[in-house]
Amino acid sequence: MARLVLAAALCESLFAASGPVRVIFDTDMGNDVDDALALGILHALETRGEAKLLAVTITKDNPYAAAFVDVEDTFYRRGEIPIGIVKNGKTPNDSPMIRVPSERRHPDGSYVYPRRMALGAAPDAVAVLRRVLAHESDASVTIVQVGFSTNLARLLDSRADESSPLNGAQLVAQKVRLLVAMAGHFPPAQPEYNVVTDIPSAQKVFAEWPSPVVFSGFEIGQALLFPARGIEHDFSWAPDHPVVDAYRNYMHMPYDRPSWDLTAALYAVRPDAGYFALSPAGTVRVDDKGNTLFTASSDGKHRYLILDEARKSRTLEALILLASQPR
Repeated sequence: MARLVLAAALCESLFAASGPVRVIFDTDMGNDVDDALALGILHALETRGEAKLLAVTITKDNPYAAAFVDVEDTFYRRGEIPIGIVKNGKTPNDSPMIRVPSERRHPDGSYVYPRRMALGAAPDAVAVLRRVLAHESDASVTIVQVGFSTNLARLLDSRADESSPLNGAQLVAQKVRLLVAMAGHFPPAQPEYNVVTDIPSAQKVFAEWPSPVVFSGFEIGQALLFPARGIEHDFSWAPDHPVVDAYRNYMHMPYDRPSWDLTAALYAVRPDAGYFALSPAGTVRVDDKGNTLFTASSDGKHRYLILDEARKSRTLEALILLASQPR
């Protein structure tokens, strides 16, 4: 039994980086509040020395998506992190969860949450991805995709530029060691929002992505409800917290929200911590309805997370503690 446990640990640790995990966070910030919580987890893990957040790229085509990311990064004292946003994306609609905190002001007119970037000034996400990847060591970057596949599909199609002489597919193959995607449903295959919103991009990314891909499916986050009581009590170390404001403005309080995007962030940085099991290796295919169809194969580069009942309480506790950790 001890040998089996050790073998399993070694298998998972093949994904683990030496030193802080170097992360690009690709998010549809503003379409659901779990994105804000997941970004908070990445900041907490960087504070602990476990991660390095290289950039945040956004697949929600609304200027307040970048503004809120700027607010949250600045709140955690990392306002220098590059931010890029999709152009002509799939979801330009307004969202109070990002707009209200971004525009919240003191009586004297100053912002409650400072930000460094003017509204609408965020550069194109693909340009940011190319520039950041070009400056990283080979096989050193983990990308956490918790929104649509739009940015990553465009990255694969990108051409050589001033950042790199490599095209997008070559750049990804050289620099990215792992993609962790909150996408799909396993098993049975069912359409899932992040996939359905941009099916052609999901089909392209999951068919052509050069590095290994680990999926955190809809069923994983659905089983781990982030508690409203945690929002009301565990963040009280800060009288004003942008994630708390986002949570309160997303839906009428109190409500417990599934931890979809948080699980992808947690696994990306702590793949061998035992929070999840992994499926056998295989291939995920996206059909024209947005179903994610998994076929096991020994040479496949895709796996998906499995959450058994015995792991749930410990995993949820880790999500809550990291999301609410003081900066």
